[in-house]
Amino acid sequence: MYKISKQFSFSASHILEGLPEEHPCSRLHGHNYVVTVHLRAEKLNAVGFVKDYRELDNVKQYIDNTLDHRHLNDVFDFNPTAENIAKYLYDVFRKDLSELYAVEVSETPKTTAIYEVECK
Repeated sequence: MYKISKQFSFSASHILEGLPEEHPCSRLHGHNYVVTVHLRAEKLNAVGFVKDYRELDNVKQYIDNTLDHRHLNDVFDFNPTAENIAKYLYDVFRKDLSELYAVEVSETPKTTAIYEVECK
């Protein structure tokens, strides 16, 4: 199995619902997010790629146009946790990227949430 990944970044704010009032994430705050898309294939294409990285430009465009410098509570109809965002982005990007098997969302250099489908 061949695997590749590519990172994208955006800055945004959010408020997490359902937390105690004293929890810092229950207040308005922001992150410099890093989104990593993971693709895999059993065979490489004729050029020798899982996918040409340039074919991931739609991921960058979506992130730049939809998420960057936004308040995520206004963008999503769900609580904008890293876990929920990872699943949402998987669902959005999977439509055009059949090789996609996982999406990671990091809010800080030390924290990562991953949504990954089961290997077949």
